[in-house]
Amino acid sequence: MGPLFPPYQRRLWGEDLRSATTTNKGHGRVEKRTVTTSTWLNEYHRAWPQLSQVIRVERERRIKGETTVEVSYYITSLDRTRADAARLGALIRAHWGIENRLHYVRDVTWGEDASRVRKGSSPELLAALRNTANYLLERVKAPSKAAASAIPVGAQIGLALGLTDASVRPSLAKTK
Repeated sequence: MGPLFPPYQRRLWGEDLRSATTTNKGHGRVEKRTVTTSTWLNEYHRAWPQLSQVIRVERERRIKGETTVEVSYYITSLDRTRADAARLGALIRAHWGIENRLHYVRDVTWGEDASRVRKGSSPELLAALRNTANYLLERVKAPSKAAASAIPVGAQIGLALGLTDASVRPSLAKTK
């Protein structure tokens, strides 16, 4: 917080902040995440009555001696009794883990980023079909979604919904 705010407001701001820091090492990098939360701005956002906290996440990554810093901001309806800074950090990280896994499958398995479909409701329809296919493929016991997608469609649906026994076709009995 800079010198633009009077001392009283700087003190109130400082008393309101809550922080949590985590450090992870892996994949050739060290990542330090600092999550800082505040409720101080809630009274100024009457248009969002459910706003409970504003969140600042600073990610500092060091890869092969090079350090980068990224800052993101979030808002939440979870108050401090339900989610402190550490829990919010874990929730944000879990969300992005799910998002990244889903994006990887949609891009690598389905080639979604390369799709040229852009007009009308076609993009949403194709996304819904991909999501349905992902759901069904998750339920098929196969080493990967790519391997599961090589199984004939009728057998995939039967396996996914539990309508077909893998013993009918031994080649379908591979497990993850």
